[in-house]
Amino acid sequence: MAGYYKMTEQISVYEEAENYISSIPKFTGKNSMENTVRFLDYLGNPAQDRKIIHIAGTNGKGSVCAYLCSVFRESGIRAGMFVSPHLVTMRERLVADGKAATEEEFMDAFRVVIGKLEALPPELAQVSYHPSFFEFLFFMAMVFFERKGVEYVVLETGLGGRLDATNAVQNKKLCVITSIGYDHMEYLGDTLSAIASEKAGIIRPDVPVVYPVRQEEVAQVIEACAAKVGAETFPLRKQAIKEIKIRNKTIDFSLHLNYYEYIGFTVSTPAVYQIENAALSVMALWKLADVRITIPHMQAGIRRMAWEGRMEEILPSVYLDGAHNIDGVHAFLETVRSCPCQGRRKLLYSCVKDKQYQEAAAAIALSGLFDEIGVAALTDQRALPLTVLEDSYRQYTGFICKAYKDLDTAFRELVEDKDDEDTVYIVGSLYLAGEIKALLRRPRHD
Repeated sequence: MAGYYKMTEQISVYEEAENYISSIPKFTGKNSMENTVRFLDYLGNPAQDRKIIHIAGTNGKGSVCAYLCSVFRESGIRAGMFVSPHLVTMRERLVADGKAATEEEFMDAFRVVIGKLEALPPELAQVSYHPSFFEFLFFMAMVFFERKGVEYVVLETGLGGRLDATNAVQNKKLCVITSIGYDHMEYLGDTLSAIASEKAGIIRPDVPVVYPVRQEEVAQVIEACAAKVGAETFPLRKQAIKEIKIRNKTIDFSLHLNYYEYIGFTVSTPAVYQIENAALSVMALWKLADVRITIPHMQAGIRRMAWEGRMEEILPSVYLDGAHNIDGVHAFLETVRSCPCQGRRKLLYSCVKDKQYQEAAAAIALSGLFDEIGVAALTDQRALPLTVLEDSYRQYTGFICKAYKDLDTAFRELVEDKDDEDTVYIVGSLYLAGEIKALLRRPRHD
């Protein structure tokens, strides 16, 4: 590692720091939880005196984080948020008071972490410890939150829970487990029970747990894990949500909260799946029992939350959704069914190699919702090849199938060929969402 540390002396601007972090997977693997905890201790446990809300699950984690922080802002409470992945810039992962870290703030946190790596304590030096990509950004986030002086820290896990770097924190006030589905099975197990058990590893003694009741086997695992450590659970059941009214670009619903009658909320999105995420967030805030957070604060925070890449209207009737697994695809299709379209529905799909692309292709193609489906490969090194993407859709009929040489061409042609009554959807991966967002930000003369 010595050669790498010499390189850090030359890192003086944001782009160099981002490149360094991006290169980490090339020379380090997954670290043990013990060593992650050791390094966090060595950093001085930044932000450990903050009130930490920990979020795990398969789908909806980022949205729940964003809803919580939106309500905190409405309540005049300062909060930090660590989420992943980012869409365009790493700074998006470190958020305080609703704003991503500036380049200067990012560099400040980077220097703190990298500085500690240059003089490791013996127990870490003997194993040539270096944080993984995710760990490095997590450590930076904790430094950032401490320096920003936030009161609450909302942490989204990476792909697991029990062994996730974020699980190194101690001072948890609340845990939320979002919907559980099949994703990252090579790491988490190939059954819902096994995956739920890994996610439930974030539960701590005497820390309330909020989760949605979808599959009985998942609920049993969460309840058992909570009972084992003495944590009280607060399940969100389907009957707690009623009076759902889907409008053009918003959805109204009512939620039952303990002694209250049903209380009305509005999510500013056509995405049906955000009803559950918003309801989970409200339940979590209710169990948090912070007297500064009122029902009107919750209603305003839920209504005003906007989350990039989640059924986001990036141009008139052009929607971007980061559904990246089969459950996410089914949730996306449910939303498309609920949205009226007077013209044609067109879809652009792409994903990375380790996703359930064949199952996703079958669900999308057989839904009968789309007149045209286009595919294009991502620029990411893990991108699924264009020929594989094309083959996964060519086997089905009932729609026009197009293969584009690159995303830029696909996006431009889909938008230029779109009539006013048509709707275009771009879906398959948050990496896809990020590349599309980058295209939108590119100067026109590029």
